[in-house]
Amino acid sequence: MAMAGLYRRPLPSPPAIDFASAEGKQIFKEALQKGNMEGFFRLISYFQTQSEPSYCGLASLSMVMNALSIDPGRKWKGPWRWFDESMLDCCEPLEIVKDKGIAFGKVVCLAHCSGAKVEAFRTSQSTIEDFRKCVIKCSSSDNCHIITSYHRGVFKQTGTGHFSPIGGYNAERDMALILDVARFKYPPHWVPLKLLWEAMDSLDLSTGQRRGFMLISRPHREPGLLYTLSCKDESWLSIAKYLTEDVPRLVSSQHVNNVEKILSVVFKSLPSNFNQFIRWVAELRRKEDLNQNLSAEEKSRLNLKQEVLKQVLESELFKHVSKFLSSVEYEDNLHHVAAKVCCQGAEVLLGNLSKELCCRETCVKCVKGTGEEAITVVSGIVLHDGSEQQVDLLVPSAQADPKCCDCGPESVYPAGNDVLTVLLMALPIQTWSGIKDQAVMYEMKQLVSMASLPTLLQEEVLHLRRQLQLLRRCQENKEEDDLAAPAF
Repeated sequence: MAMAGLYRRPLPSPPAIDFASAEGKQIFKEALQKGNMEGFFRLISYFQTQSEPSYCGLASLSMVMNALSIDPGRKWKGPWRWFDESMLDCCEPLEIVKDKGIAFGKVVCLAHCSGAKVEAFRTSQSTIEDFRKCVIKCSSSDNCHIITSYHRGVFKQTGTGHFSPIGGYNAERDMALILDVARFKYPPHWVPLKLLWEAMDSLDLSTGQRRGFMLISRPHREPGLLYTLSCKDESWLSIAKYLTEDVPRLVSSQHVNNVEKILSVVFKSLPSNFNQFIRWVAELRRKEDLNQNLSAEEKSRLNLKQEVLKQVLESELFKHVSKFLSSVEYEDNLHHVAAKVCCQGAEVLLGNLSKELCCRETCVKCVKGTGEEAITVVSGIVLHDGSEQQVDLLVPSAQADPKCCDCGPESVYPAGNDVLTVLLMALPIQTWSGIKDQAVMYEMKQLVSMASLPTLLQEEVLHLRRQLQLLRRCQENKEEDDLAAPAF
């Protein structure tokens, strides 16, 4: 019996030139000599084929994010954090992308949410001269990459809208290298930049907007260093709605005459699965590393996390939150959450999200860093299907003496009070504008004011604010209205 199917497509040439052809190689050599292929080597190291016919936008973005060495802050498989198409689902469900593809604005939203610095332009907002300058900028550096959204028909190719990164530029011929992520269909190919602009300057009928391009670069430090929002749980939409809509309504409709009363109003109505929405990040140590000292990279990240934690603990809002939680007998110290944290770590190692994990024992210990410092580690033994899994997690702490090896009560670790403090800081400032008591409203706004926060904590809070606003913007289909990242 015959089996119907397609094995690739012949690349229409002209106008495109196959990268692996004799002429394509010559164009590459010329561009390389002129220094306009610097970004190519990073991209080619992480070049991937889209796993679904409609995943071109997701494949392009995951390829670029990995090329920029941006940490996704969440696992891919096993213990590994790695960008994959399957993880890029916060701005559009994968089922919809698989069925209908993804719009330009939602890819921009995904890039922002994933921690990249993004500059996005539709052709209606830019010019071919500006585009050429951006191509030259990213082709002559490995610090930024361009993803284009274009119509294949302009190149006489089959198909319509498509996403792919730009891998290089030949200035003398004014040609750009498209690293086509649909490698099952067309190979990488050179195209005239003017023709690429024409292909981008086409109308996306699904949105009524022009296509365009985006410059994606690495922020000066990883966002979500210690705290991050999670949109994997299906309930995140209701939680986001509670924070952005219900909280402003509640504090404006009730008589709140002090900060503790505001906290009472906000916290007493929190959704039951709220702790799945915002989390602090503990780093997993691989089994083979358990008896080794911390590397310089691990220590550097941990130092930054500890500084963020220290800045949260020193904030005035934290004092109010701690006082309120103490009044309602809330307890969430390291020993209290150690079993849960170790079970999460075991899930990562096992690649198993089963709830049937039992933490037999946990302990808090110290390991030596690259110097004389002692690092706090939560160590646990988790039982699963009759077998044991040892888990070690690096935990940031705030201590009076960083050289002290005593990890007892004097050490302060991430817990519910600092997590809730940061989340309150991340809510839009207008959240508190409806408070009727003007003095209390002013006090609350001062407590969450960005101007009063140290730089590192400002960046952490801004990342959470952007996550919250971008997630809502995408779910309300408003990302097409404004391609810029939220500014506060």
